[in-house]
Order: sequence, then C-alpha cells, then structure tokens
Amino acid sequence: MDNTRHLGVYGVVIRENKILLVKKSRGAYIGKYDLPGGSFEHGEKPIETLKREFEEEAGIKVTEAEIIDANSALVKWKNPDTDKIENMHHIGIIYEIKSYEGTIKEDADGLDSLGACWYPITDLKKEDVSPLTYDALKLKGLK
Repeated sequence: MDNTRHLGVYGVVIRENKILLVKKSRGAYIGKYDLPGGSFEHGEKPIETLKREFEEEAGIKVTEAEIIDANSALVKWKNPDTDKIENMHHIGIIYEIKSYEGTIKEDADGLDSLGACWYPITDLKKEDVSPLTYDALKLKGLK
C-alpha cells in the first residue's frame, strides 16, 4: 500500500439549509459529494487557491471568506491509474464563504467535478460525502 498526501483548500457555503457541494468524478471520493476547493498551484496563497477553485468548480467569485478549520482524514482507496491501494492523508484548510458574486454553474469542470449543486443538509448521509465535508458540517453544528 502506498502512503500519499493531499493538501487542499475548501469552502463551506450554506444557504437556506442547503450546502454547496460538488460531485467528484475521480480520485479518492469518486461518486461522493465534496466541498468545492482543491490543490494549490505553485506560489498560491490559500485564499488565492480558494478563489480560483471556486471559480473553476462552482462558477462563482468569492468576495469574502474566513478560515474556520484545518483538518485531516485518512482515506484508503484503489487508484484506478496505478491499480494500487493508497492510504491518503487528506489535509484541508477550510474556509467559510461569507459572500460571493455570480450564479452557481451546475455543469462539470472538466477536471474532477461533475458539477456543483445546492444539497439539502438534512438529506446528507456520512457515507455520501468526503470526511472533510462531514467534519465541516459537524463543526457548524449541522450534523
């Protein structure tokens, strides 16, 4: 088993008892819902990564955000590219999105998202979301 590490920046947006999520098309969370966000590009600050990822995955421009958590989870999954089991240490810097501009795009980003959607928080089950998403909901007192 390979040990891997993934560091990313993610955002929590809640509106009318719904949370903004993306459905994953690849990676350790394929088929699950995850917070919009992702990996740093070289030289980016966390807030820059957050803003870029939100535009790519959800089509909106983050105008105000605040760090609310830094968390991690261990996830075992089979990587279809290598056919190996990976033990991924997923580390996330979590922001609460205070304000944004634009309209949510619901189509795929062409990378690892099948599109963004507003998902009713009461309908979410732990097994349907990434561990960092579930922990963020608990942090907000919503699970």
